[in-house]
Amino acid sequence: MSGEEALRADPLSAAAVEAGDPGGMLADILAQPHQLRDALWRVQSAGIGSRDLPAGLVVCGMGGSAIGGDLAVAALGDRATRPIATVRGYGLESWTPPESLVLCSSYSGDTEETLACFEAAGAAGAERVVLTTGGQLAQAAREEGVPVIGVPAGMQPRAAALYTAVAALECAALAGAAPSLHSEIDTAGGLLERLVAEWGPDAQAESHAKTLARDLRDTIPVVHGAGPTAAAARRWRTQINENAKAAAFASELPEANHNEICGWERGRRAAPLAGVFLEDPDQHPRVRRRIELTAAEVERAGAPAFRVRARGESRLERALSLVLLGDLVSVYLAVLTGVDPTPVEPIQRFKAALD
Repeated sequence: MSGEEALRADPLSAAAVEAGDPGGMLADILAQPHQLRDALWRVQSAGIGSRDLPAGLVVCGMGGSAIGGDLAVAALGDRATRPIATVRGYGLESWTPPESLVLCSSYSGDTEETLACFEAAGAAGAERVVLTTGGQLAQAAREEGVPVIGVPAGMQPRAAALYTAVAALECAALAGAAPSLHSEIDTAGGLLERLVAEWGPDAQAESHAKTLARDLRDTIPVVHGAGPTAAAARRWRTQINENAKAAAFASELPEANHNEICGWERGRRAAPLAGVFLEDPDQHPRVRRRIELTAAEVERAGAPAFRVRARGESRLERALSLVLLGDLVSVYLAVLTGVDPTPVEPIQRFKAALD
């Protein structure tokens, strides 16, 4: 069998995935176990002092630089002892008190919304920390004596989400808003290494990630999260948007049972919708029942429904297992449909028009 025939026989073989990913997005996804440990070292090297801040932590960022805040909340669950919020926009909430720690996360260092939040936090008198590769944000932070967590350059911002997640967890602990999760971060790295082997490009064609990608090809996924899986659902949506260049949406239970559920029958007739349900053992028992019934309603409308269980012992492990799986599925979808996962030309075009 020739190389070309082999690619046709298994469009998600390691060789096919490599050929369909010229920008190397997959390499950064497979490096997530290393990113966890590297992120912990980088936060510890930034010289951030611990302090008692009763107002908790605010994470400011956009896209892949913001999702880490949501993942930190998912990993902590009810272990958070003070508020931890994510802000996606040009300013802090009007009620944000100065007794807050504000983590401003921008991979490029030039995200205008995050720069505005950095200034707003300074004007409010809040403690600040910056996570970035450089740019205007790093320059402003150093001029004002704000600690900078440096992250490796050369990635797409969305590929550095675990750096923000670890930074948010560490900043929450340093602010007195949550316990330290050092040991859980180390253990999660081991789990991700095993899952990379199980779901990565060298895995069998019947692996969970490759099977899901084939099942979701030519559909518009609606990814449902609930409680500890809500952040992962958002991540799945944005990764399918950016990597596979495809429409996808995120939904949250139980809220979707009070409105969105009515749209599936007509929606399925108008578009090839598919339901994806992210499950975690820490979800409320009534939420688990709602997932079962919602998936049945989706199938009743003629759409496929896929239930995906998180892997791991700790909440952090389970959240990151879903992130890894969704990231891999998004790249495999890109390969199956013949698009390069790395470039995001519409975003660049939009930013250029905005200037």
